Amino acid sequence: MSIAFKPDETFRGDYSYRNSEAAILRFPFPFPDDQYMYSVNMEPHQPKGASAAYEHGFDVDEHYIAECRDKAITLARDPGRCQVLPHMAMAEWDTLELLMDSLSADYPEHFSLSKTGPDFGASWTWINRPLGIEQTFVFGDAATLPCGPFEYITRQAQGDFAICDQREDNLFLDAGMVTSQADWSLDFNVGMNFMEWHGPVPLAHQAGVFERALKYLMMIRLGQPVRRLNWTMTVNPRLDTSPETFPEWGPDRASLTAENIGRKLHLRVELQTLWRLPRSNALLFPIRCYLASLDELVRVPKWGKRLSRVLATLPPQLAEYKGLTRFLPTALDYLAPFDDGEALPAGTAADTERLAETA
Repeated sequence: MSIAFKPDETFRGDYSYRNSEAAILRFPFPFPDDQYMYSVNMEPHQPKGASAAYEHGFDVDEHYIAECRDKAITLARDPGRCQVLPHMAMAEWDTLELLMDSLSADYPEHFSLSKTGPDFGASWTWINRPLGIEQTFVFGDAATLPCGPFEYITRQAQGDFAICDQREDNLFLDAGMVTSQADWSLDFNVGMNFMEWHGPVPLAHQAGVFERALKYLMMIRLGQPVRRLNWTMTVNPRLDTSPETFPEWGPDRASLTAENIGRKLHLRVELQTLWRLPRSNALLFPIRCYLASLDELVRVPKWGKRLSRVLATLPPQLAEYKGLTRFLPTALDYLAPFDDGEALPAGTAADTERLAETA
């Protein structure tokens, strides 16, 4: 099915980003229960599940063109948002191949790839119709691309991408394209191992979550990707919420009122997948960001009720870590009228094909 792109929407300035009704229904809502606590929560990344966002290996939706443009704006302002350590060259080509193969197979009306062969030295032609790109290059020869292979292909994909090198019984964040992160810095984290990277997260370390996750991730096999969801909340539909730009978006937290919180406060969900790469044996870690306002979420009655309950029972340490403390009471007041106390079935599916009407 062809995608109706929304090329003119913005994630900064006038914040014109909105979800269509179809995009709301396919939103990857992250809460299967009425309470939330960190867990490993991994599952096979297969084309099935509660959201159509899981249908393909790499999701492309109506926001594709606008997100790629916003990524280019961030990179022009701060080229350090893309960094690749020298020993990760093989993983760069692995990533380019995986993304080009996947996108061209899953969305043939929008992307195509032709090859004279599968190995280094072969001539490949890549066509990206939404962005108006046609590029012939030699696979394995970075000089035949406008920039490095990792930067080249991740500029043309929604979300962030990290590559973790596996060595010394650990994973090291040794490459990244990070322009839509939830308040963490690639410049600070590049080169760190898995436990150092996740050091600031409260409660999860005490529960042994990251020790179990690391063991699990190091056993991921080629052709068997996995996924999980992570979440936070963001004022305004802004992709770039990095520490480097905090002066631009941090003060927005004080702008929320009872009158505007439904429109301005967004649930920010990360669809995190992990893929074993064939030549380098590294792990590719795509982090796809989805945004939905409270006004949009409550149009799915199950989600409005569940979000109200999750936020009301959130441990204070997690609320503080996720930056919710200041506006949490206002959010709960907004959500309360949408929760009638009805018992909800477990799971994250919308359980409806039609949205409630807007007020």
